[in-house]
Amino acid sequence: MKSRWHIPSWHNRSFLFAVCLVLAGCRSSTNSTAAIAFSKVPAAHQDFPDQTGTIEGHATGVRPGERVVVYSKIDGRWDLQSTSGQPFIRIEGNGHWSSSTILGIEYAALLVDAAYNPPEQTELLPLTGDEVAAVSTVKGQGAAPVYPSPKTLTFSGYEWTTSTGPIFHAGSRNYYDPANVWVDNSGALHLRIAENSGKWTAAEVKLKRSLGFGTYRFQVRDVSHLEPSAVLTLITWDGVGTERNRRELDVELSRWGYLDNDNVHYVVQPYYVPANIVRFRVPAGVFTHSFRWEPGQVTFSTMTGSGGAPGDTTINQHVFTSGIPSPADQTVRIALYVFLRGQVPLKHENEAVIDKFEYLP
Repeated sequence: MKSRWHIPSWHNRSFLFAVCLVLAGCRSSTNSTAAIAFSKVPAAHQDFPDQTGTIEGHATGVRPGERVVVYSKIDGRWDLQSTSGQPFIRIEGNGHWSSSTILGIEYAALLVDAAYNPPEQTELLPLTGDEVAAVSTVKGQGAAPVYPSPKTLTFSGYEWTTSTGPIFHAGSRNYYDPANVWVDNSGALHLRIAENSGKWTAAEVKLKRSLGFGTYRFQVRDVSHLEPSAVLTLITWDGVGTERNRRELDVELSRWGYLDNDNVHYVVQPYYVPANIVRFRVPAGVFTHSFRWEPGQVTFSTMTGSGGAPGDTTINQHVFTSGIPSPADQTVRIALYVFLRGQVPLKHENEAVIDKFEYLP
């Protein structure tokens, strides 16, 4: 089997933040004068990766040791901007601050104290509090792309929200369209890869609440028709942090762009640690994929059918005991998207159907 060279990064929360000049909060020590604003804002851009610009502003109510951190909203997430590996920006005596930033569609500046540890990526900016004195966001200059609004749907008794816009998943930038997700009259969840103006659009839903230790079960209809570069993922994922600490547990159903690859992967991220991934092959048919998440271990399994009816059999099972994360703010995500770096490019629209999701504490 040829090696997989994706970097799962899930995918995927694409929330719209209200534009504000200053969002200053009262800290526990009652510093209500802290504020941060922008005086120079770069262009709104996402078409040219790693293109940079200068962002500047002014901070008031600054206490000794406080500094500025800058984020750029890229591929559906806020990315921490740093110069020479240093994320903190010094504030001059007159309150002025300045930094280089990778161009995005939106920018954020945080006034923080020396103890603050900024995440490298996040879907939600922090609230003001003990270590964050003020937060401000602003749209990039010029015309920014307009993305469809996310939608909320009910599936298997839970509320889910759809992803929207460009998101970088598995080494590939996909465009997520809420129109590619729906629940049919029988209650099954449909996800589609569709073509729009000559480009592929993908699908993702995110559970609106966080679940903890327990069993996560996904009953999936036959996916043997999926093309080699179509990827269906059933995962937990935390929108804050890096690949090493996103509490990501994956069932990946894909051949990752190669005809002869195995089509099921169990992963405890990061995937590049050899002990963190198991690959195998399943035939055509309905399968229930699940993982039992416990302190210090995760047990993945794949069974035929609903996984509980007479005659259902276990196809594979594996217990991971190394690098197991503890629950926090992760959510369940189900996505169908295109892997753009494989040997066999996608040729047609693809669709996957999830009949049922279950969580058992």
